[in-house]
Amino acid sequence: MTTTTIDPAEVAKFEAMAAEWWNPNGKFKPLHMLNPCRLDYITRQIAAEFDRDLTAPAPFKGLRLLDIGCGGGLLSEPMARLGAEVVGADAAPRNIPVAQIHAEQEGLQIDYRHTTAEDMAAAGEQFDVVLNMEVVEHVADPLAYLTACQHLLKPGGLMICSTLNRNPKSYLMAIIGAEYVMRWLPKGTHEWSKFITPDELYDLIRRAGLDPVDRTGFVFDKLRWSWSLSERDLSVNYVTASVKPVN
Repeated sequence: MTTTTIDPAEVAKFEAMAAEWWNPNGKFKPLHMLNPCRLDYITRQIAAEFDRDLTAPAPFKGLRLLDIGCGGGLLSEPMARLGAEVVGADAAPRNIPVAQIHAEQEGLQIDYRHTTAEDMAAAGEQFDVVLNMEVVEHVADPLAYLTACQHLLKPGGLMICSTLNRNPKSYLMAIIGAEYVMRWLPKGTHEWSKFITPDELYDLIRRAGLDPVDRTGFVFDKLRWSWSLSERDLSVNYVTASVKPVN
């Protein structure tokens, strides 16, 4: 039997929100707002690592990509449109039919599965790219989870991992602001104690057997009401890129 880092209480929270995934003004409004910024970072990192021209048709053709914690498919669908062979995995079973139906409506071929990183790694699955976005702060054992992600990568493969920093500002913005003031997320969506600092995440990534190559902040501009990338400001939301050594 495969061990798992899945936290049942965390899965239940997201399962309860499954039908809301594609409503841009619903419970996942923050992700819809953040998605263009996430996609900008993801596509540029993949293009740089695999020498792809983003202006070409289907630039990610030939790349096998795993979107862990895929939810309703907000990242899986654009990756499929860019030509990647996409597997979307989620531990919350009710998310999968939502994602499948939406992909079918969009005419996209995406392999959605109710499974975990650990089970896929145990089955010997391997990918060129693993998208690991806003998941690591919800698992029971971050190191074991990231180690499973490392096993899922082919040598030379790329993992993109985003999460939330742990400091007073992130508590104010992500917990008080997003859950209580703006009510963007249901109360209790995040546990501040599970947030991970950039240095801690880099250490975990290295211990899992990957080489970190970049970290960048996602910064919310309250005046423009939009997100942007920042090389300096990693104080709340941030994203990392790491590669699996070839040898």
